[in-house]
Amino acid sequence: MPAIPESSKKPNTWQSMVDSNRALLVRKTGEDTAYWVGKALAAGIKTDGELRAWMRDTFGVTGYAQYAVSWEMFGYPDFMLRDADELINGQYASHPHLRPIADAILAWASATEGVEIQMRKGYVSLHSPRRKFAQVTRTTNTAVDVTLRLDAPAEGRIETVKTRADDPFTRRVRLTSADHVDDGLLGILNVALDQNS
Repeated sequence: MPAIPESSKKPNTWQSMVDSNRALLVRKTGEDTAYWVGKALAAGIKTDGELRAWMRDTFGVTGYAQYAVSWEMFGYPDFMLRDADELINGQYASHPHLRPIADAILAWASATEGVEIQMRKGYVSLHSPRRKFAQVTRTTNTAVDVTLRLDAPAEGRIETVKTRADDPFTRRVRLTSADHVDDGLLGILNVALDQNS
């Protein structure tokens, strides 16, 4: 495995998504989450479905901007309140032999300029300043997959992934050992990062 320099960069959790959705709500409407929660409560909204229909039909607010209000009114899912360590520990609790694979990829990501790590409940998302370019997921009892937004032929270690027609993550590299996080894999990750920056 190649030597990867130390980094003090910390992974993001769901809080970055919460913050992003709140900012989107303000950009779309000019008003913050507290304003919309107060308005919804005054309108007698009692369920998430009512809230979404009300925001969409009355104000034209759809998508991620709605989540900011919904989560504030009806609560955040438990996994969204966990810190980065809890999330990654949960992903590999039953498969500790695969954890070194994820740790090696995260070490590269944390030491690489322009890469943001976002922890999720079942995977780790890697982002360039522009968009997500890779996802690290324990997919079987013996493997971790790195799924990529990558314009490259499916050859060598790069495989084709069957996806929905609109899903840009059509390539993957399957890893069964931390030794597979080598210069070849890091080169592939760097190409994906460059293509999505």
